Amino acid sequence: MSKEKNVVDDYGDYYAVPDLDSREIVGGSVSNVVSHSSETSGTEVARFTTLPHKIFSSDKSESHSGHLKLERSKTEPPTHSSQFAEEAANISDDSDSEQQKLKLLKRIATVKDDGTVEFEIPGDEESRVLGVESQSVSNEVEDEPLDEIELHYIPPMQIVMLIVGTRGDVQPFIAIGKRLQEYGHRVRLATHANFKEFVLTAGLEFYPLGGDPVVLAGYMVKNKGFLPSAPSEIPVQRNQLKEIISSLLPACEEPDMDTGVPFKADAIIANPPAYGHTHVAEALKIPIHIFFTMPWTPTSEFPHPLSRIKQPAGYRLSYQIVDSLIWLGIRDMINDTRKRKLKLRPVTYLSSSQVSVLDIPHGYIWSPHLVPKPKDWGPKVDVVGFCFLDLASGYEPPESLVNWLKDGQKPIYIGFGSLPVQEPEKMTQIIVEALERTGQRGIINKGWGGLGNLAEPKDFVYLLDNCPHDWLFLQCSAVVHHGGAGTTAAGLKAACPTTIVPFFGDQPFWGERVHARGVGPPPIPIDEFSLPKLVEAIEFMLDPKGNQKTQGMVV
Repeated sequence: MSKEKNVVDDYGDYYAVPDLDSREIVGGSVSNVVSHSSETSGTEVARFTTLPHKIFSSDKSESHSGHLKLERSKTEPPTHSSQFAEEAANISDDSDSEQQKLKLLKRIATVKDDGTVEFEIPGDEESRVLGVESQSVSNEVEDEPLDEIELHYIPPMQIVMLIVGTRGDVQPFIAIGKRLQEYGHRVRLATHANFKEFVLTAGLEFYPLGGDPVVLAGYMVKNKGFLPSAPSEIPVQRNQLKEIISSLLPACEEPDMDTGVPFKADAIIANPPAYGHTHVAEALKIPIHIFFTMPWTPTSEFPHPLSRIKQPAGYRLSYQIVDSLIWLGIRDMINDTRKRKLKLRPVTYLSSSQVSVLDIPHGYIWSPHLVPKPKDWGPKVDVVGFCFLDLASGYEPPESLVNWLKDGQKPIYIGFGSLPVQEPEKMTQIIVEALERTGQRGIINKGWGGLGNLAEPKDFVYLLDNCPHDWLFLQCSAVVHHGGAGTTAAGLKAACPTTIVPFFGDQPFWGERVHARGVGPPPIPIDEFSLPKLVEAIEFMLDPKGNQKTQGMVV
């Protein structure tokens, strides 16, 4: 029986920021100063998503609402018609009705139990689908040579950052905000109330957004970051989303809630989990720049991280399919906000108004040495590199930790940040036994997951609360973590071989990239976490060959 689905994706821990030493952020746009990679040319993408990247389907069941209904399949592969290429082309055809697109998506794609979208291209259709994909790419556009770019003076602006997620999502934007302040801009970081002290301590202005990152992170882990495990959870998540969306406009124009100092944004910087960020920018008629730590712009070089497609012919199409699923699920709430609060006309499915997002610059926050910029991304889409907020210089480690580190060999770090663990006692037991079998010392970060409840203390295990990664990882021989983009970068920067235990979203993507570069073992999905696999991963990381490759890794 078909059930209504609620689709969301990752916003777990991101600890990275754009390389601010090699990019100058002025007035909501990024000007190239130093090139990270020789791959600077590409093609302009005719359509890419900047839509909010979570779906919360309504708990209502009216068929006219346009909410996506896909029956979850556990074993059956998606079915395909002999006209697969033509159907794929029709996904972005505005002449088709929403109901036609719903039927089309149901034929093409299957939403799996692990929260990903799966589809398969029939062998005899691959060349035709490639033909379809080429229609969405315009002629090649060369990036302007750096010495020909004319940099204009931008007067001081009031810039608001709309950031949704966990502490790891907030941290990079604190670094960006501090740099913007150096250019004379006034910066307000709007995020969840949980992080008020973190933001204010850094010297930035703060404004509260709706949503509770503890609730959201727990939901993501439980549902693989994409679908709810029970219909009863849908209203809870819709309320979270409504709180976030309704708080965006006030964050751009309301006075400071503590001081009463007026504020009116001249520009917006946002991450995609802010949902309505592009719509608010449209209403206020101000520029917006989007930064993200996972691929969201269509490319033929790798598939959408939330899709499962092995055929290169379907890589670009995977972005269209995921984008369509997301928009169909969130459309009702976005349009309600557009009409009631932003005084804008409703947006129809993939209408011409959505094409305007092509003018929005995107900066992807990862090292081009780890994942180079795809050749089919145009000049408004860039891979800006990793950068790190300096927390180590002001950190005073507890004396017990300093003494423990001095007492033996460098330990292995094991922790999963803000992500709650479903069975913390069992996972803790596996970790301790794996360290014992391999003769290693280990630091277990208790985090939000509740790890580290030992029946009796172990002298080879140190239990840790929060600690800056840029300090801690330098003390470690290897790291095991969930695979947030920034945590991955911090480990590689510290020359630590890395094992990634992905929970959801883009984490499998980074796990695969780390292994492909030879600086870590194959990722261990959280559902497959076991003693034998962790022991094998630790032995891989301790291999001198892996250490040599990590030493040469540039982030």
